[in-house]
Amino acid sequence: MSAACTARPVAADGGGGTGLSGGVEAGARVARLYEDAAAAAQRYEEGRLEAEAQRVAVRRLERLLSRERTRIAVLHEDLGRLARAHYRQGGGLPYTARMLLSGDPEGLLRGHRAARRAEHVVDNAVDRSHRAETRLAADEARARARRESLDRRTAELAEVRRSVETKLEEARWLLQEQADASAAAGACRGAVPLDRPGSGSVRAWVAPVSAYELSAGFGSGGRRWAHRHTGQDFAVPIGTPVRAVGAGRVVRVSCGGPFGIEIVLRHTGGYYTQYAHLAAVNVEQGQRVAAGQWIGQSGTTGNSTGPHLHFEVRITAESGSGIDPVPWLLRHGVEL
Repeated sequence: MSAACTARPVAADGGGGTGLSGGVEAGARVARLYEDAAAAAQRYEEGRLEAEAQRVAVRRLERLLSRERTRIAVLHEDLGRLARAHYRQGGGLPYTARMLLSGDPEGLLRGHRAARRAEHVVDNAVDRSHRAETRLAADEARARARRESLDRRTAELAEVRRSVETKLEEARWLLQEQADASAAAGACRGAVPLDRPGSGSVRAWVAPVSAYELSAGFGSGGRRWAHRHTGQDFAVPIGTPVRAVGAGRVVRVSCGGPFGIEIVLRHTGGYYTQYAHLAAVNVEQGQRVAAGQWIGQSGTTGNSTGPHLHFEVRITAESGSGIDPVPWLLRHGVEL
């Protein structure tokens, strides 16, 4: 029943958690912000990847441009060598004079033509390289401008993400304060209506939360338990949607005691699953639920040292009949 402690931020209204009236409003707000935060994180990651891809493109163009400039320098040096050799062979005399004085005019003519062809080839290569350099420089400039635009957009997305996450953290602790009050009074608030389809899964069995870190496991020891740990803990933030692992019926919704706010479901085959230390419930006792349906929101009510979901699989509805949830889920096709 334990998880790492998280410091509570000061509420945005500076008060004792009354900035949102009622657990229903708080739970719904957390659920909306939870999805907003996930969407903002996805947009930021997409923007970051696009900006990184553009940075790679800029670096590639810079390398190509550098190679093209090196190639132009080499070609210019080749032209210079050809010109110097041509000058030395003629001793500085005009070509007509060289023809008259040559003992082999035809050989001189062939050499001259070969030299001119070589010069022409190199000159054309220089021309092509200059055109390539111009195109590459223009492409690099466009890519650099695009990268700078994407970097600015990524920074804006990061700021939006931080803002949503800050609001979510504040709303989470307001929800937890209200949950603590309900657990202390031993009276649950009504089910929290959420703008969410009844089931988010087409599979028969799912994990109770979609993103998590496993913490205390079944049978582990701890000073906070009378004997051994009776379930599997999933370390998740307050307000994380908790899902029914399979189709079933709600047989218990209760508040107070070591499990805080809890829900117990009965499934086909006679097994029961428990979801404890919640901050809010989204279902009523007696209600039928589908696999993957949001039934509550995680919290840290009851005998808990930090936000997490305590999940049990039982052979009866009562505590003390628990079995190890991990192999049970694995037999149902769910690997944690």
